[in-house]
Amino acid sequence: MGFNCGILGLPNVGKSTLFNALTSTQQAESKNYPFCTIEPNVGKVAVNDSRLEAIAYISESSSVISNQLEFVDIAGLVKGASKGEGLGNKFLSNLAEVDAIVHVVRCFEDSDITHVDKSLSPLNDIETIETELILSDYSKIENITENIKKKNKGKKINPELIETLHKATEILDEGIFLSQSDFDNSQFKILSEYNLLTLKPIIYVSNVDEQSVCTGNKLSNLVDNYAEKKKTKNLKISAKIESEIAIIENKNEKKEFLESIGLKDNSLSILIREGYALLDLITFFTSGPKETRAWTIRNGTLAPDAGAKIHTDFKKGFIRAEVISYQDFLSFQGELNCKDKGKLRLEGKDYVVLDGDIITFRFNV
Repeated sequence: MGFNCGILGLPNVGKSTLFNALTSTQQAESKNYPFCTIEPNVGKVAVNDSRLEAIAYISESSSVISNQLEFVDIAGLVKGASKGEGLGNKFLSNLAEVDAIVHVVRCFEDSDITHVDKSLSPLNDIETIETELILSDYSKIENITENIKKKNKGKKINPELIETLHKATEILDEGIFLSQSDFDNSQFKILSEYNLLTLKPIIYVSNVDEQSVCTGNKLSNLVDNYAEKKKTKNLKISAKIESEIAIIENKNEKKEFLESIGLKDNSLSILIREGYALLDLITFFTSGPKETRAWTIRNGTLAPDAGAKIHTDFKKGFIRAEVISYQDFLSFQGELNCKDKGKLRLEGKDYVVLDGDIITFRFNV
């Protein structure tokens, strides 16, 4: 199973520039007019993890393979998108397929770049987009409810299903995201089957001018406060700077450039890590002389299901997982020393894999 984040926002806020920088490509055509992105662009980005190189060094591995996170550049939404304005319905359907949302908000002044509403107001921009997401979900749930009643005419319908859908429409009618509501686990499970947009985790990215990338500005401060109320994060990124950094291939030159503008790490690396955290993902590793590899799983995954990420036979014929924590692997310099020191654990089917585990799966099919 892949994991992806959809990048959305109004036209001309810097989504495609950000996407190009993320993927270090020019896949997304970045121009100063609305709807220049028609089909969603998809790019995979390596998740940098210092643990991977350390494990590979100890194991003297021939190859090293990172985790990857997928980013999808969704074309600019406008007011009325949920009713088909612009190319709204098409783009909202693309957004339904992503696991999380990166909402890019313009927080820079530039008379050469048009704004779809002719005036710059980050909170109004956010409201425009989020209203369309709410309206889209409201319409979808109404249609779902109507179809359920039609298909089950004269039959008994699960009352919890109907009550949950009714409660969801009431919440959306108040202008509240479903993710911000008080559904219990059973109700969330029902709603999660429908790919609703306002249930998806969201993170804000304030696209700021070059001078504000470290400190932010009065516009990004407004987004900070809004994100805090929604119990999520707002990252300050200059898409223009990141696009310049992306074309620097030499690591030392890239480091010098970052230091010259007061950054320790490029903002996109932080966005990738935050996207990883937003999706509640963790990493386990497999390691040996041939290869050290990072694997992505949801937090709370059992050992057989983690093994299935590598090959379905690992789950079908699961016998045990031989597990070493990253810290022990590092401290005792590899698998053999960990075995000698009693730091290799034998875990069964009920073992919940932890972030940083180095695992050898034993199976028989």
